[in-house]
Amino acid sequence: MVCPDRKYIARVADTFLPMLGGRIRALREARGMSVGDLATRAELSPRFVTDIQAGRGNVSITRLVRLARALGTTASSLVADAEAGAPRRVRVVALLGVRGAGKSTIGARLAERLRLEFFELDRLVESEAGMPLAEIFATHAESYFRRLEIAALRRLLARDVAGVLATGGGIVENGEAWKLLEEQTITVWLRATAKHHWQRVVRQEDPRPMAGRPAAKAELRRLLARRAPLYKRARFQVDTVRLGVAGSVTSLARKVSSAIGRPPHGSVG
Repeated sequence: MVCPDRKYIARVADTFLPMLGGRIRALREARGMSVGDLATRAELSPRFVTDIQAGRGNVSITRLVRLARALGTTASSLVADAEAGAPRRVRVVALLGVRGAGKSTIGARLAERLRLEFFELDRLVESEAGMPLAEIFATHAESYFRRLEIAALRRLLARDVAGVLATGGGIVENGEAWKLLEEQTITVWLRATAKHHWQRVVRQEDPRPMAGRPAAKAELRRLLARRAPLYKRARFQVDTVRLGVAGSVTSLARKVSSAIGRPPHGSVG
C-alpha cells in the first residue's frame, strides 16, 4: 500500500511540476528570452531551466525565486498559476507606440490575417467608464483614466481570448498595466520617427495634439524620446516607415503566428 505522502509526491510530479514548467516557459517566451538568457539572469544552468520547463525537475524555493525575478514576476504568482490548473497561454498581441504609430490600422489587418479578434484598449476603457474618452479626461484626472486602463486590461486578459490589442500610447508609463502586458501578452513596438508620427496625425485630421499648443511638434519629439526606452523592451519591433502598412502586417504575422498558434492566411491588402 502506498502511503499518503508518497501519493501526494507522485501527484505533484504528475501535475503540478509540468504546470509550473509550462508557466515558466510561457513567461520566458512572452518576454522574448531564450533558455540561455533566463538561465543567465537567474544564475542557473541552461540544463536545469530546460528540465524545469519540461516538468522533469523539482525546484527549491530559492531557485524558484531567482527564476521568478528573472521573469519579472514573483514565486508566489508562479505557484498560484500552476495550482490553478494549467499554465496560461500567451494569446494576445499588444501593439505599442505613440499616436500615429498605426496601431489601429495595422492591428485590424493583423487580426484579420491571423483570424483573431481585434480590440482597442481606449474603447474598452470607454466601456468600463460608460463615457467617451474625451469626457473622461474633461471630468476626471489622468489617474482615473489609468485605473480604468488597468481594469479594462485585466478584464480582457481574464477572458483568455486570442486577439490583437491596440494600446494607448502612454500605457508603458502606467507601471501596473505595463507589467501585465509584459507578463501576459506578446508586445510589439510599431516604430517610426517623430516626423512620421506627426505627419500621420495631421493626415488623420486629429486636432487634439495641436489644439492650443504651438510647440506640439517639439512635445511629440520629447514624448517619443522619453518613452522609447520602455518601447524598446517589447518582444518585437517593426519599422513601419520602411515596411509600410502591408509590409508591417506581413512581418508581424510571421513573427507572432507560431507564438499564439495561429498560422497566417490570405493576403494583405
